[in-house]
Amino acid sequence: MRIDLHTHSRASDGTQTPEELIRAAAAAGLDVVALTDHDTSEGWAEAAGTARELGITLVRGMEISTRHNHQGVHLLGYLPDPTYPPLVEGLQRILDGRNSRVPAVIERLRGCGIDISKADVDRVAGDPAATGRPHIADALVDLGVVRDRDEAFARYLSPGRPAYVDRYAAPLVDMIRVVGEAGGVTVIAHAWGRHAPTGMTADDIAALAQAGLSGLEVDHQDHDTRSRKELAGIADDLGLVKTGSSDYHGTGKKNHELGCNTTAPDQFERLVDLADAAAVASGRPVTDVLRP
Repeated sequence: MRIDLHTHSRASDGTQTPEELIRAAAAAGLDVVALTDHDTSEGWAEAAGTARELGITLVRGMEISTRHNHQGVHLLGYLPDPTYPPLVEGLQRILDGRNSRVPAVIERLRGCGIDISKADVDRVAGDPAATGRPHIADALVDLGVVRDRDEAFARYLSPGRPAYVDRYAAPLVDMIRVVGEAGGVTVIAHAWGRHAPTGMTADDIAALAQAGLSGLEVDHQDHDTRSRKELAGIADDLGLVKTGSSDYHGTGKKNHELGCNTTAPDQFERLVDLADAAAVASGRPVTDVLRP
């Protein structure tokens, strides 16, 4: 069984519709795929219809923008009730921050001598839940300013670059709690991929486990062999679920093909069991894993 628990569609910053993503997952030989768009459940219904048609198991999730120890941390939330008011409010605040940042980034790019407008960004973004830096990067590609998203981030959009603008991200511990209250489970995405290991230490992860964290994304393209081994050891010591995922964005992210990293079936079943327990504890109507 091949299981990929981290993918993105055009509901956030992927380049395929949810339907196209699920069809691509089936073509790639995946048996289970999680749709985890940034800060939204908007693509779930479309993905579910295609998953039923193709006989692929769909895990409905989201990748939530959070902050911890003054650093950005991406939190994968699986199977929460998307109507739970504190979750709805928390996600909306994050999405508002994403949208409000776009004009400021455009203004900074124009200050760099680049002729770009909000209309240019909207033209390439489609209709996502929120417009963000990847869509601005796509506009820069479309305008011929850069070759691809990677160059756009390296030259203009990453922290420390001339067009970077910060935005709101939810406190990590608070969001772990909220997802749990919504009947879901949480996994830290690419824990050591966006900053050095000292930014998220074993002690930090232990504290997060005490706060209700369910797992760590161990196998990810941003993790080298040593990082994967050390993270797996930390997860085992703390009794956390170990996942592996592609972090697929279609053509928007290189070297992240569907199924390039996968989650072991026993770890997936552990995650589902924890979600079942969270659903019972929450007393909320929770979206189950959609199995064929």
